[in-house]
Amino acid sequence: MKKFLDRDHPMFRRLWVRVLTVAVPGVMALIEFSQGSPGWAALFGAAAAWALYELFLRP
Repeated sequence: MKKFLDRDHPMFRRLWVRVLTVAVPGVMALIEFSQGSPGWAALFGAAAAWALYELFLRP
């Protein structure tokens, strides 16, 4: 079964791609929270946290 976010994929070799994959949903979470949408903020925050774990923290 293929993983949805596979850090071994050739696209994620570059550091800037991995950083953007984490930063974009993180920034969106902050924007949504500041606009008063905590549900969307939680969704984007969870996506950023999952990407951070999968691309940088997972052993």
